[in-house]
Amino acid sequence: MNRFLFLIAGMLILFASCKKADYQKVTHDPELYRVTVKKLNDVVLENNFPPVIASRNYAYANIAAYEVIAAGDPKHFRSLAGQIKHLTATPKPNKDKEIDFQFASLLSFCFVGNAVTFPEGSLTTYVDELKQKAKDAGMPSDVFENSVAYSDAVAKHIMAWSKKDNYAQTRSASKYTVNRTDGRWIPTPPMYAQALEPHWGEIRPMVLDSASQIPAPEPPPYNMTDKNGKFYKAVIEVEKMVDSLTTDQRHMADFWDDNPFKLNVIGHASFATKKFSPGGHWMNIAGIGTKIAKSDFGSTVAAYTETSIALFDAFINCWYVKYKANSVRPETVITKMINPDWRPYIQTPPFPEYISGHAVISAAAAEVLTHDFGNEVAYTDSSESEFGIAPRKFPSFRAAAEEAALSRVYGGIHYKNACIVGTMTGRKIGVLVNQKLQLKIKK
Repeated sequence: MNRFLFLIAGMLILFASCKKADYQKVTHDPELYRVTVKKLNDVVLENNFPPVIASRNYAYANIAAYEVIAAGDPKHFRSLAGQIKHLTATPKPNKDKEIDFQFASLLSFCFVGNAVTFPEGSLTTYVDELKQKAKDAGMPSDVFENSVAYSDAVAKHIMAWSKKDNYAQTRSASKYTVNRTDGRWIPTPPMYAQALEPHWGEIRPMVLDSASQIPAPEPPPYNMTDKNGKFYKAVIEVEKMVDSLTTDQRHMADFWDDNPFKLNVIGHASFATKKFSPGGHWMNIAGIGTKIAKSDFGSTVAAYTETSIALFDAFINCWYVKYKANSVRPETVITKMINPDWRPYIQTPPFPEYISGHAVISAAAAEVLTHDFGNEVAYTDSSESEFGIAPRKFPSFRAAAEEAALSRVYGGIHYKNACIVGTMTGRKIGVLVNQKLQLKIKK
């Protein structure tokens, strides 16, 4: 009889451990985190978030997720508290309560993603699906409740910190005043939209000491009378390049366009089309990197987090330079001084030309991903397939960043110098992020 009871007890323990393994196979799958980041990316796309604001959404959501992972696995991951601006220690988990930290990480990401996007609660349905997925996989009720409670505690901590980054203050800051002096940026067709986020350089960075820490040289001065001058030659280069684009160059410009809100005008009719923001595109690339490397859940979260922080600081630096230089776009100069019927291949975005945002943020993200995964990670990027744009292949993340920068010249919206300087600046930002942030604890 005793042997029979012992056998039954053993079977129950085995059954319980199998159930535990079953639900962990679901909640600890790094693909689930990649899917979750993509869900936020979709919300950002559908609600027309500008690139700079989108970068803020990604950064805080990923940091919330990462802080949960670091709390749950302190032997392998180091908290960002003390490593980035003004982030204090994250609430500690109760050692007496069993928590599924991967599941809690997903929920924290969504909690913050819900809070920093609008309409607020855009991820609610997806969160309900995540919770149901965990329950269906057999997660015990106490583990479920403990995980939800801890995820909420961390997310609220990150939200409180986020509200001190000066974002709220910039919502009521003064609007940009258009100066129609030659060489200064003015709104461009077809939207003639007002300048986008002229105060973004005032947002608190995370790794940079200030928006101006990594300076950019002054752009060539506006001069359309000296045909041998740098500015005139740069303008002519853009005009001729756009007028003679190859099929591959058009594909390159389309692939990296990443315009979250393009206004299409046909006769008297107009309609908008949407794509991922540049930061959203690099979030997808970060996911590709983790998949190729077969990263575990924690390392996947860490890679997304480092990349999102690099993007966030890169946008702050870039926007500081943009509104300091206040440079005119090629479209404005060419249509006024050379050919009134000329149009860029892609739509000119509503902010100053120098320096190239794509160049800065792409180079910054590429440096972080190269640091994480290596310089010879060949990959195919199919991020734009859902918009009807064919995939492109790259031998490395840095090569992708260089193409992203050049694509803006092919698109007709930047002079080449802005892209060259932007790439150099972005690399410096990425290197600084790699130097200052130590997420993984090396053994």
